[in-house]
Amino acid sequence: MGRGKEIGKQINNISTMKKIMTFALTALLATTFTQCGNKATQKTDEVERDDTATVVNNNTMVYGICGDASAMNTLELITDTGDTLSLPLEKAKEENRVFGGYGVGDRMAVYIDKKTNDPKVVINESTLMGNWLMPNPIDGSSTLGMSIKDGGIAESINQPTIIFKTWRIIDGQLEISLVREGGGDEEETNLYTMKKLDADSLIFFGPEDTFEYSREKK
Repeated sequence: MGRGKEIGKQINNISTMKKIMTFALTALLATTFTQCGNKATQKTDEVERDDTATVVNNNTMVYGICGDASAMNTLELITDTGDTLSLPLEKAKEENRVFGGYGVGDRMAVYIDKKTNDPKVVINESTLMGNWLMPNPIDGSSTLGMSIKDGGIAESINQPTIIFKTWRIIDGQLEISLVREGGGDEEETNLYTMKKLDADSLIFFGPEDTFEYSREKK
C-alpha cells in the first residue's frame, strides 16, 4: 500500500509539472504572438507613412518643368511624375546654387535636402544644353568642347581623342560619360560640381581640374 501511495504521489507530481509546463508554454506563445503582432503593426504603419510621403521625401533628385506660378524666390516645379511642387529658393540663392536661372517651360533638375525638403542645388537643364567651347590648351589657335543635347546625349567638338557619350544631373552634380582613344570600349564616368551656368558661360570642376566653357556663337 505504501508503494501504491508513493506511485500515486509521483503521478500527481508529474501531472502538476505538465500543467505548469503547459501554462508556461501557453504564456510564451501568447507573448511571442503579441510581439509579432506589434512588429507587423509597426511595419504596416511604416509602409503607410512611406506611401503617403511626398515626392520630395522619396527622391534626392526631382526633375520637371518650371511652372508659370514661379516667382523671384519660388520655383513651381511640375515634376515628371505629375506632381506640382512649390520650392523656396532663398537659401539656394544665398549660397549661389541656382544655376542657369529659371523660366516658364524650362527643364529643371533640383537636388533636395531630405531633412528640410528645401532645394540645395537647382540646375536649369534647358540652359545647360547647347554647344560649349574653350581654347585648345595645346596651341590656343583653335577651339574644342562638347555638345550637351536633349535626352542625355553628349558629343565631342574637335576632340578626336575623347568621345563624349552621355550626361545627366545626379545628386546636384553633372555626370559625364566618355570613351578615350586607345582605351578600348571602356566607358569612363566623371562627376563634376557646378560653379557657374548662364546664357554664355559654363564652369564646372572635379577633384583635379576646372573646366571653363563659353557658349558657341551662332
